[in-house]
Amino acid sequence: MAGPITGAEARLDAIRLARSERVGPITFRSLLARFASPAKALAALPAMARRGGRAKPLRVTTREEARAELAHAEKIGAHLLLLGDAGYPRLLAAIEDPPPVLTVQGHANLLTRPAIAIVGARNASLNGRRFAEQLARDLGQAGFVVVSGMARGIDTAAHTGALPTGTIAAMAGGIDVIYPPENADLHARIVEAGAAVSEQPPGMETRSQLFPRRNRIISGLSRGVIIVEAAKRSGSLLTARIAGDQGRDVFAVPGSPADPRAAGANALLKDGAVLVRDAQDVLAEISPQDEPELREPSGPFDVPPAGGPGLPEAASQEAREAVLERLTVAPTAVDELLRDCQLPAPDVLMAILELELAGEISRHPGNRISLA
Repeated sequence: MAGPITGAEARLDAIRLARSERVGPITFRSLLARFASPAKALAALPAMARRGGRAKPLRVTTREEARAELAHAEKIGAHLLLLGDAGYPRLLAAIEDPPPVLTVQGHANLLTRPAIAIVGARNASLNGRRFAEQLARDLGQAGFVVVSGMARGIDTAAHTGALPTGTIAAMAGGIDVIYPPENADLHARIVEAGAAVSEQPPGMETRSQLFPRRNRIISGLSRGVIIVEAAKRSGSLLTARIAGDQGRDVFAVPGSPADPRAAGANALLKDGAVLVRDAQDVLAEISPQDEPELREPSGPFDVPPAGGPGLPEAASQEAREAVLERLTVAPTAVDELLRDCQLPAPDVLMAILELELAGEISRHPGNRISLA
């Protein structure tokens, strides 16, 4: 599919497609690449799921549910951006799995400005929070919008420091579901002076499995990600890894080897992250005036194809069996699977689509799949 999705009915169908069962960001783009319109993709879903081996009917979002989502967003002063819309953030659109629908509350123009992310430990030290707040303030004054996840600790400090110049909160649940609850006042201030974004429908409760998805949006919106205090196993390190996969710069603030909250950031520095002592260390690597790593189109933005043209009407049984035989619960790269199957790539890609819609396989970051 090329170009934005236009027309009220087509846009409603796009929301329905994005919210239907088993349709993730990559599947959404693959379906549009194959069927050219949301309506045709919706019509094809049940048969595709059956061919993949699904016994019970696939849950397809209704028009009434999609209209209710639009009404809910309007009621709380938010609006929905579809992938391909002129206001959709173009760096985010360039990642492998951009949100098909992005709910925005506040000043949407901030999504088009150069941004940098600051994330870190929820149980951050007082010094860590002070550093993050000052760093956000200085980078904001230098021209960056500061992106974070509105979590306790470092995220809260980063948003607070950047409020006067512009900050974006990427939320794991619905745009109106504030987590943690004690950040209700901060959320109100962000919506008034900055912006909040979410790929989930309004009203969606925050769940643990949604945070990794939120993290890719934080890094996807940003030209670089700065880690301020992070344990060895933390969501902040996941954000840093995703940022590296997306081609973003990764920065880290050094800390005491005796403090477990510094272990993750110190490990990133050992692995090649840029050391940050102040805002100037960041600005020496990237500045708001620089062209981003992924050059933004100057004209109307087209939805990039994910599945590619030429997919068949249906996958062959041979292709579906070949995919299932080669997969385990450990994720495998799709490109590697395509080479190993030794079958026409369009046939294998359609088989992957059908099996995913059936619930037989699952998608993972880095264009990888596994048995569900």
